[in-house]
Amino acid sequence: MQRCPDLFSYLQGIIDRSGRLGEWVLTGSQQFGMVSAVTQSLAGRVGMLALLPFAAAELVESNVLPVSLDETLWKGSYPPLFDRPVQPTAWYGSYVQTYLERDVRQLLEVRDLALFQRFLRLVAGRTGQLLNHSALADETGVSHNTIREWVSVLEASYIIHRLPPHHRNFNKRLVKAPKLHVLDSGLACWLLGIHEPAQLTNHPLRGALFESWVVSEHLKAGWNRALPSNLTFWRDRGGAEVDLLIDRGGRLQPVEIKSGATLSKDSFHGLERWSALAGEAAEAPRLVYGGAEHRQQRGIKVVSWRNVNCTD
Repeated sequence: MQRCPDLFSYLQGIIDRSGRLGEWVLTGSQQFGMVSAVTQSLAGRVGMLALLPFAAAELVESNVLPVSLDETLWKGSYPPLFDRPVQPTAWYGSYVQTYLERDVRQLLEVRDLALFQRFLRLVAGRTGQLLNHSALADETGVSHNTIREWVSVLEASYIIHRLPPHHRNFNKRLVKAPKLHVLDSGLACWLLGIHEPAQLTNHPLRGALFESWVVSEHLKAGWNRALPSNLTFWRDRGGAEVDLLIDRGGRLQPVEIKSGATLSKDSFHGLERWSALAGEAAEAPRLVYGGAEHRQQRGIKVVSWRNVNCTD
C-alpha cells in the first residue's frame, strides 16, 4: 500500500458509496506514507491495527512453538518461518537485505550501507538496555540527531520498541531514559551473529534477548486487541529495577523477567522491594522465567515462559 498512495483517494469514493463496514483490508510493512495518506483520504473510515509477528499463544495453539527456550529465541516469530520450509538464518538474511537495508535505508536516504549495517548490529546488541543516543552515535560514527531519526524510523517499522520509564517516583530518583527492545528475538539473534540455538546457551545477551521477548509478548497481547500499550518499566538511580509494569486501571502489576530455568532467593528481591515502595498501588507481582513450572513462591506468581499469559 505504501508504494501506491493514489489508491486511498480511489477507495474513498468506493467506501462512501457502499457504506459497508470491514469490506477492505489494507496491509503494509511500514506506516510512514500509509498513515499520512489514510488520515488525508480515509479519516473516520478506518480502524488501525498494529500486528507484530506471531504471539507465543498462537504458536502454542498451532502446536508449532519450539520445545526449548533457546530455539524459540533463535527462531523468532515471523509467519514465513512457520508456514513454509525455510531456514531462519537464510530468511532473516533476505529480510534484512530486502527490507531494512533497502526500504528503510532508502527512506532515511542513507548512502553508506556499511554504516547502516553497523547501526543495526549495535541496536541489536543493546536490546533490553537503556537507550543512549549519544553512545550509539559515537559507536556508529554519525550525529546524535541522525541516531534519533534512525531509531524513530525503526520504531515506526515495528523493528524496535522504546519502553518508557514509569513516571511515579515512589520516593526514589528515577531514570528518565526509555529501554530499547528489539521486538523479534530471531531478528536480533541474526544481527548478533547467532546462527544456531546452541550459541545462545552461554551467550552474554541471552537474558536481554529473553527480556525483550517477554516485553514483545505483552505488547502483542494488547495490540492484537487494538489496545494502546499500558507498559512501562521502573528503575531508580541506585540500580533497583522492575523489568515491566502493567497498568491495570490505576494499579500497577510488576513483572520480573529471568531467563534461567531455576530461581534463587535473589530473583524475588526486586519485586519485593518495589511492592513495598508502591504499597496500595501494587497489583499481585509476577515472575516470568525460563523454566517449566507454575507456582506461587514468596507471595509471587511464577510463570513459565511457555505459557506466559499477558492478559491474566
